[in-house]
Amino acid sequence: MTLPETITSERLRLPLWTPEEAADILAGRQRPTWHRDYPRQDDRDAATMFHPGDPWAPRHIVRGETALGSLGFFGPPEAAPDQVPEVEVGYGLVEEARGWGFATEALRAVLAETDRAGVRVRASVEPTNAASIRVLAKCGFTELRGGNEDGNLVMARPL
Repeated sequence: MTLPETITSERLRLPLWTPEEAADILAGRQRPTWHRDYPRQDDRDAATMFHPGDPWAPRHIVRGETALGSLGFFGPPEAAPDQVPEVEVGYGLVEEARGWGFATEALRAVLAETDRAGVRVRASVEPTNAASIRVLAKCGFTELRGGNEDGNLVMARPL
């Protein structure tokens, strides 16, 4: 099970982070092609899980030449209780990029690839994060699995 190095959609490119970019993100350093508010704290947290060469690693969400946020998985797929390979996704954008449909578009592009790989995707979201819940609903996350240990809703998207 693998994913392309770069996933594209109509307006976006989703390239995997390089080891050098992950190091800059972890350190909170800026690059000229990154939005002034990127990386966010969530991106720095994701950088702690970065493994070079992992197709399930974090990706930039790029519009034009500017990285506006990131999307990635919390490790490679693992067999769920029903033996279907499953992975958890996380995503986020700088505040200025919110409300333009970029998160929905990026997630849909990645989901097209996970579907091809035969991998089911789940997400955890704070119950008060209405915008993210809308993104998940638009992308077909219809299975509500309750809450996790952090009090977040856990939603899954059937294959």
